[in-house]
Amino acid sequence: MGIIDMHCDTIYSIYHGEEKSLSKNSYSIDIEKLKKGNVLAQFFALYIDKGWIDEKHLDIYQHAKDLYRVFSSQMEDNKENIRHATSHKDLQKNIQEGKISAFLTIEEGDFLQGKLERLDEFYALGLGLITLTWNYENCIGYPNSSDRNLMAKGLKPFGFEVVERMNQLGMIIDVSHLSDGGFYDCIQHSNKPIVASHSCARSLVNVPRNMTDDMLKLLGEKGGMVGINFSPNFLGPDRDKVSRVKYMVEHIKYMKNIAGIDAIGLGTDFDGIGGELEIKDMGEIDKLIIALEQAHFHPDEIEKICTKNAERIIKECIG
Repeated sequence: MGIIDMHCDTIYSIYHGEEKSLSKNSYSIDIEKLKKGNVLAQFFALYIDKGWIDEKHLDIYQHAKDLYRVFSSQMEDNKENIRHATSHKDLQKNIQEGKISAFLTIEEGDFLQGKLERLDEFYALGLGLITLTWNYENCIGYPNSSDRNLMAKGLKPFGFEVVERMNQLGMIIDVSHLSDGGFYDCIQHSNKPIVASHSCARSLVNVPRNMTDDMLKLLGEKGGMVGINFSPNFLGPDRDKVSRVKYMVEHIKYMKNIAGIDAIGLGTDFDGIGGELEIKDMGEIDKLIIALEQAHFHPDEIEKICTKNAERIIKECIG
C-alpha cells in the first residue's frame, strides 16, 4: 500500500538538530524509513516557530528562506531517491521512476508579513501548501485557542487576499492550527478544497486543534480532507500520553461516519510531536494498515486513506 503523508517537521529537526541528513537519521523520517513504509509522497513543512523568531530577533522572511535552503540541499543530496514535486504530473512521473515525491509546505503564514508578492516568490520556489497560522496571531488570521473569543475570530483582510491568491496560483490551503472562525472563512471563500493536514476529531478528544463535527461535515461536502495526526495529545481519551494505533482507528471510524471516507488521510506530524508513539517512525506505518484491515475497512477505503484522497487534493488544488 502506497502512502502519502500530508505533514512532517523533519526539515525543522534537521535545521535545529545535530543530525543534518535526510538520508539516514534517528528521526521519525529519513529516506530509509520512507522506503520501508512505501511512501509515495511526503509533505515536508518548513515549520517556523514565531515565538523563537521573536526571541532571537530574527527576520522571519529570511528564516523561511534559510529553511528552504535546507530542504533544497537535502533534495540535491538525496536526488537518487527523492525529488521535489510541484504537481500531480510530477507525482505520477516519480512513481513510475521509483522516486519518492517531496512536496514543500510552510507552517506559519507570517513569513508573508502582509506582502502578497512573497506568496508568488515562494510559489516559484515550488511551495505547494501553507498552514496559514501556527499558534500565534499573524498577518493572515488567528490561531486555535482555548479562548473562545480568539477562536471566533476569522481571517484578516490580508488573509482573504492570501486565500484568493493561493487558489489562483494552485496551492493547498491548510487550516490546521487556524481559529474556528478562520476555518469557516476559508471553507466559504476558497473555490478549491481545503485541508486540515494534521488534525483529528474534536468530539473524541476535545482540544482546539481537532475538527468539530460541523467542520468535518463541511470538509466532506466540499471535497476537503483531514490528515490524522499521530500526536498523543489529539488522539487518546483524557489526552493519553501514548499514541496508540487503536485510537487512530477510532478517529478514522468516527470521521468516516461524519465526513465520509473521501475526507480522511494521513498527517503524521512526525518529528513535530512528543510522547510515546506506537508507530515510532514512517517505517512502521504498516501497523496502521494492518489495524484498519482488522477493523474491517475495505481495501479500497484503506487505499483512499493512505493515498487516493491526498492524491486527489494534489490534483485538484495544485494541478
